[in-house]
Amino acid sequence: MADRYDAIVLGAGAAGLMCAARAGQQGRRVLVLEKSEKPGKKILISGGGRCNFTNIGAGPANYLSSNPHFAKSALARYTSRDFLALVESYGIAWHEKTLGQLFCDGSSKQVVEMLVVECAKGGVDIFCSEQVAEVSQEDGFTVVTHAGSYSAPNLVIATGGPSIPKMGATGFAYDLARQFGLKVVEPRPALVPLTLGGEEVLFREISGVSAPVVASVGKASFSEAALFTHRGLSGPSILQASSYWKPGEDVAIDFLPDHTGNWLLDRKRETPRATLRSVLREALPDRLADILAEKLGLETELGNASDQTLRTAEDRLKSWSFRPTGSEGFAKAEVTVGGISTAELSSKTMEARKAPGLYAIGEAVDVTGWLGGYNFQWAWASGVAAGDAIAGSV
Repeated sequence: MADRYDAIVLGAGAAGLMCAARAGQQGRRVLVLEKSEKPGKKILISGGGRCNFTNIGAGPANYLSSNPHFAKSALARYTSRDFLALVESYGIAWHEKTLGQLFCDGSSKQVVEMLVVECAKGGVDIFCSEQVAEVSQEDGFTVVTHAGSYSAPNLVIATGGPSIPKMGATGFAYDLARQFGLKVVEPRPALVPLTLGGEEVLFREISGVSAPVVASVGKASFSEAALFTHRGLSGPSILQASSYWKPGEDVAIDFLPDHTGNWLLDRKRETPRATLRSVLREALPDRLADILAEKLGLETELGNASDQTLRTAEDRLKSWSFRPTGSEGFAKAEVTVGGISTAELSSKTMEARKAPGLYAIGEAVDVTGWLGGYNFQWAWASGVAAGDAIAGSV
């Protein structure tokens, strides 16, 4: 005989714990099943161990989805300020880094412990090391694991996406969604380093060099550091751009975002005996400046170069096109683009339209945030939306 609950949450990550705590504290009997040996494993490694738990500016524009409007409702009803208030109520010290990113002063463990205590306040059962063997639906949902059998009228898919498989990530959420007739938007790695080949392999020689740039893919542009690696391109601006990149597309990099107009022509008139290499070294790391000057083939003094040659160099440096050969895949991806289609879900409750009582939240859903705390905010907001719906308060 299966143990009966009001709701079963699959996955003790950020979204799952938030959902369980919310429903539990409103009187529902909730079970969380986690296949790892402890809850919140991905939270623990986030932000270099300090958990970039939200972004103070989080809004719908910071997310990718086949339906850009889907995230609006949940994000509006549970904001970054709401989560920050919860963090502060536990006395967790925090600080703001660049671009509204909020981190713990101490450790990511504090956020996991907070969520576990929140669940305890609601009488939530959290069972770890439970591998799901079967999920069925007949008079509610029944989940069979290697340790037991559990049933509930509500089932929440909060098992994330396939990014970071070494942490145990899989595509289980998608298999389960398809089992209940829900469509899945083809998942692909996001917030992931890009690889270079061909003539661009030359840039691997400056592995470890970084510089502030603007990286663009199509209409999406990100002004942060780019890092050259032994495999290609990384760093915050590249990771951001990677979420928008598809194979065969170019990534354009503005190496000199602070330089405007005909700056190189102006330098030619001011210091005609300067070289492009020496001028670039004023704004960029030496090794990067040297390789850009070499690739441009402009080794002469500026005074000996034609205005048209210098204009061409200006244009290249403002929009240097790279054609990545691929990405480093789910193994190095922080999150996943794609997932359970938002067309299948209520944006207010996260409940599946075709399968009443079935919910999908967090990274399992086709909503992907930028780098910088946005994905955690989606986890909190979508978890609250589903938790409140299960409790009947939506």
